[in-house]
Amino acid sequence: MMVVAASYVLGYRLDWSQETGAPSVGVEEAARAVAALPAAPAAVLRPMTAASTAPATSPAPVEAAIVPAAAPAWAPSQEDVEWERMTAELAGLVSRHPGRVAIVLKDLRTRRAWSHNPDELFPAASLIKVPVMIAVFYQIGAGELALHERVTLRRSTRVGGSGSLKWRPDGTRLTVEELLIHMINESDNTATAMLLNALGIGYVQQQFSRMGLLYTGIYPEGMSIKGGRVAHENYTTAREMTMLLEKIYRGEAVDRYASSLMLDILKRRKAVPSRLAKGLPAGWEIAHKTGLLRMACHDSAIFFTPRGDYAMTVLTGENRDYRAAKDFISRLGRVTFRYYSGQDRLARATRRRPALR
Repeated sequence: MMVVAASYVLGYRLDWSQETGAPSVGVEEAARAVAALPAAPAAVLRPMTAASTAPATSPAPVEAAIVPAAAPAWAPSQEDVEWERMTAELAGLVSRHPGRVAIVLKDLRTRRAWSHNPDELFPAASLIKVPVMIAVFYQIGAGELALHERVTLRRSTRVGGSGSLKWRPDGTRLTVEELLIHMINESDNTATAMLLNALGIGYVQQQFSRMGLLYTGIYPEGMSIKGGRVAHENYTTAREMTMLLEKIYRGEAVDRYASSLMLDILKRRKAVPSRLAKGLPAGWEIAHKTGLLRMACHDSAIFFTPRGDYAMTVLTGENRDYRAAKDFISRLGRVTFRYYSGQDRLARATRRRPALR
């Protein structure tokens, strides 16, 4: 090795390969070159093994303590493992559902997300009422409408289906705030028609791009409650519905004050909790809007939990019946409940704990 080192210092290459015409250097010249080299630091000239440098009289080496190897930096955390387990269970449920499904799940603290068909178009059904509510607050922010302003119920704005306002007499006057609560809390179609009539559907359409919506649209025909196909359907996606709710949650829909009011409306307890609200753990809150029309069944929600808040949108289409679709959405919700309440972790710890004797 010393000869090799000397050869590089002298700018020569040892003739290991017997290349034709390659310069060579004698062993004696290499030895003299090595002797002329300055002494290398001890840190550089470390012995290959401890045995090669140990003095003959040195005591027997002490056995070194065995230090366990550190976990590799890429090893998943327990939280990662639990998240993967939860999303795998969600994917399993989706694979067995007979209809179309789209899901977006997003942790609002870590921004970790999982999705299935997030950009597929589905009939919006009553989820369209969320961007309608935001458009109302744009009008309020512009000073062209007020929460306390009263709107008159007329025959032309009376619509069947969901809600109680259809039973009110013509000429009934309700504030914009009351209409918003009816529209979201009861999914009241008459309240929606009254607000759209006050704003103009053209104005509402113009605000959709302002909200960041690319695929979600609203049309007069899409507001029909008939069960068959319509000429222009109101479509939406799971990604865009989740995006709207997250904007409200973060105070970015219109402004912080409007977002706070909208969140309060979405949080109002429904008469009969269903879909993602069914079986909600004690101490949790949910702000959500459901939709049900033309064999589409949806729920889009923000969950407020002790372990952190999260958003979840589930869109289903081409369902065989609504009851099965609602139960399916509830089952998906319960999977996330176990993760965010820590029940899966507790169950696994209990199974691993040895039995007392």
